[in-house]
Amino acid sequence: MIVPTASFAKNLQLLPPIENLVRVELTDPAGDIVATIENQPGKQGALAVYQYLGQNFDLVNSDAATHALAVFAEHTEDAKNRPGAHPNIDRLFAIIGGGAPLGIRLVTD
Repeated sequence: MIVPTASFAKNLQLLPPIENLVRVELTDPAGDIVATIENQPGKQGALAVYQYLGQNFDLVNSDAATHALAVFAEHTEDAKNRPGAHPNIDRLFAIIGGGAPLGIRLVTD
C-alpha cells in the first residue's frame, strides 16, 4: 500500500493506472450495485482511488475508508466543508460513521 502524501495529485501518481478500467461498481452486503464510478473526465481521480482500494482491501470498510480519505488529501477537507460536492468522499465518511461496508467490482474492457 502507498503512504499518502498531503497532495492528491502526488498520491494519484502513486496509484496504478486506470486506462483499462471501464468503471468501478460498489455493492451493498447483498451484492446489489449501489453506485458506479465511470472512467470519464472529472471522475478519474476517484476511479483510481477506488480501484486501488479494491486491489488492497476486501471491502470498503472503516479501515479502507480512513486510508482512502488520506489518499484524497486536500479534497477530504473540502468535502467536509461542502457536503455533497464530493459524493465519492461523502460515501467514505458515511462508512466511517457506521454505514455498511461496500464491495468493489472492477470492470475492465
